[in-house]
Amino acid sequence: MEVDVKLFGDLREGRFEQEKTQLEENSRVIDVIKKCNLPLEHVAVCFVNNCQAEFGQVLEDGDRIAFSPPVGGM
Repeated sequence: MEVDVKLFGDLREGRFEQEKTQLEENSRVIDVIKKCNLPLEHVAVCFVNNCQAEFGQVLEDGDRIAFSPPVGGM
C-alpha cells in the first residue's frame, strides 16, 4: 500500500518535506517512523488524515501521515 508522509520542523533536516512511501498491509504509524529513520523521542505529535493518532494505529492505503517534533510547550 502507499501512504503520503509529511514532516514538520526539525524532522525535515536531512530528510524530506513530503513524500509517498510503500508499506506492507497492516502497517502501523510506528512502522512509518522506523522507515523514515525518525528518532522516536523527536516525534511529539502524529496525525493520520488530519486526526491525531497513536503510534500503534493501523494504516490504510492512501492515508496521509504527518509528524511534528516538540515545539514550544509541547
